[in-house]
Amino acid sequence: AQVINSVFKDGAYANIALGKALSKQNHSEQDRRFVTELVYGTVKAKGTIDWLLQQLVSRPLGKIEPMILNILRLGVFQIYFLERIPASAACNESVNLAKKFGHEGIVKFVNGVLRGAVRSKESIVYPDAEKDPRQYLALKEFHPDWLVKRWLKQFGFEGAQALCRFDNEPPPLTLRVNTLVSDRKTLLASLQEDGFEAEPSKWCEDGIVCTKIPALSVLFSKYNDMFYVQDESSMLVAPVLAPQPGQTVIDVCSAPGGKTTHLAQLMQNKGVIYATDIHEHKIKLIEENSRRLGITIIEPSLQDAAEFKPEWASMADCVLVDAPCSGLGVLRRRAEARWKKNKIDLKTFPPLQRDILRNAARYVKPGGRLVYSTCTLEQAENHYIPAEFLENNPNWQYAGFQHPLTGETVDELQLLPQRDGTDGFYICALVRKE
Repeated sequence: AQVINSVFKDGAYANIALGKALSKQNHSEQDRRFVTELVYGTVKAKGTIDWLLQQLVSRPLGKIEPMILNILRLGVFQIYFLERIPASAACNESVNLAKKFGHEGIVKFVNGVLRGAVRSKESIVYPDAEKDPRQYLALKEFHPDWLVKRWLKQFGFEGAQALCRFDNEPPPLTLRVNTLVSDRKTLLASLQEDGFEAEPSKWCEDGIVCTKIPALSVLFSKYNDMFYVQDESSMLVAPVLAPQPGQTVIDVCSAPGGKTTHLAQLMQNKGVIYATDIHEHKIKLIEENSRRLGITIIEPSLQDAAEFKPEWASMADCVLVDAPCSGLGVLRRRAEARWKKNKIDLKTFPPLQRDILRNAARYVKPGGRLVYSTCTLEQAENHYIPAEFLENNPNWQYAGFQHPLTGETVDELQLLPQRDGTDGFYICALVRKE
């Protein structure tokens, strides 16, 4: 309840708040999974839970004290969406929480609302899928109304439904092998011996997909320098840039260093990578990840990716622009993100992305290569950004690369979660003419 409250009241990230809370407790692995399910489930289903709650209380939800509202949300989530939890247990635990955080009147209020929820559970009527597909999907699949409307237009009913359902599934743990100290076959065999259910990624030759893990502590204590946690789609970026050992590379939006450290692996830890980010605390993350993986060629620095650094002009063999974006392709991994974003936010990213791409291109030497990538599904942030850049810069052209599954040569790659089974991602490669 406190983690959920910190997410909705204080704007905390669910995964960080949950991680901190669990680190202070000595829970069994089963209890850790249960707490995780309660937090992520309640956060993801917030819109639907609030719709249900508003039918059970006479006052606006905004008038309810935040902690009490979040206790109600947690209770309603268990009553409506967790079949293994007896309704009586969900009510009783919520009442106990109300006693801890409220007075006697609040306790009676929480008890009354949740007992009403139990009674009305079977009589709740959701909007009709054919008459009102937007509200039906928003409520049944736990996504904001404005986003469902957008996806219905882009992907149709079945595509939008599949995309929403993908976002609601718990993501597998995907690891990129640190090829500087191991290889996929060796690490995979060791993990399987330790009770991990794991298989090779079909998307990336350095990737491992773990569908079941005995305990994260085993992973970090035994294999600490041998892997980086990274989604399969994100692992595709560095091989498209394809830096060679000994080259000079610039990664202008580097933190926390996943793609940067992958570039260093491909370079066999030879050459130099200038890794920049606009946030000082994130520079430390790049340094920590480099240190953990035994990488020495990354030089992190504080730098605005949209501001030109004259001493880097035409200096780099390769430049990576993993641009800040709306992040609509990775909602599965960020439980609260769907409720933090709004339609207006989408307009803020393309101007910034254009500025960063234009600036980063100035660092590429003739014949050099640039990769532009995002973790969103929005074409205004994807296809149209490099296409517009090429229109205005005739000394640049697309640099075809191999599709990771089909092997065909493509100029750009748009991964869709509902079709490809990975996070939504966009990758495009460009080359500066000699």
